[in-house]
Amino acid sequence: MSGKLSEIESRSATARQLDAVIGAMRGIAAARSREAQGRLPGIRSSASTVGAAIGAVLAHRAGVSAKTPERGAQIVIALFAEQGFVGAFNEQILDHALTRHPSADCEWLLVGTRGEIAANERRVAFAWSSPAASHADDVPVLASRITDALYLRLDQRPVTGVFVVHAMPGIAARSEVVEHRLIPFDFSRFRVALRDLPPLLTLPAERLLAGLVEAYVYVELCEALMLSFAAENEARVRAMLAAGANVKETLDELTHRYRQVRQDEITADIVELAAGAAQRSP
Repeated sequence: MSGKLSEIESRSATARQLDAVIGAMRGIAAARSREAQGRLPGIRSSASTVGAAIGAVLAHRAGVSAKTPERGAQIVIALFAEQGFVGAFNEQILDHALTRHPSADCEWLLVGTRGEIAANERRVAFAWSSPAASHADDVPVLASRITDALYLRLDQRPVTGVFVVHAMPGIAARSEVVEHRLIPFDFSRFRVALRDLPPLLTLPAERLLAGLVEAYVYVELCEALMLSFAAENEARVRAMLAAGANVKETLDELTHRYRQVRQDEITADIVELAAGAAQRSP
């Protein structure tokens, strides 16, 4: 076999190995996205439980509303990807956040190593960062860490609003980026159940309500993180599908070249044999 054919076969073998790796990555990403979306009903059930408790306290303590300072900073919690091979996933989230919150008096909390890289490339200063979840099981601990960092800042300075920006799953050509306001807390969304007898409270209503609000914010962050994790893996599935299509195209091209080179060599051998036979004939 000629050196040219050996080179084509070597490249084809490498492409087939790469195709197998891409297929495995696509399968893992799809499984993680399904697992994350399977956790959402449990998170939303927890939110309903905490919301019902808030409604019960509101029935006992009427006239409660979120107090927002007239002046202060905004806090933006942006959720990015932790790992690569997600296409323009991180740039879409950063573009959305910068478009909606261009103010200089804005404190950024970034989640996801790839988001930190994108922010540094765009020279976006951030006050706090953390790696994103690598598995669905990491979400509760990560949400707790974000909640602690958030409330530490709420205690340190006036804040007019807290927003979380993240991508939504949906298997589309590109991820949908959404924004949700965490603070000022919207008490009007909870159903206030009026009772003949007020609920039995072992804590002052204001203190209990503050704890329930923090718990609800934590659950909202859990949901946002799980949705972002699912969307990240869906973006990886799309990227792997595109990469797989490119590898298949390369393999088809190499196969065509191999056949062409092989045919040229066979033709050359036949011509050489025919020429030799003609020279030996009387």
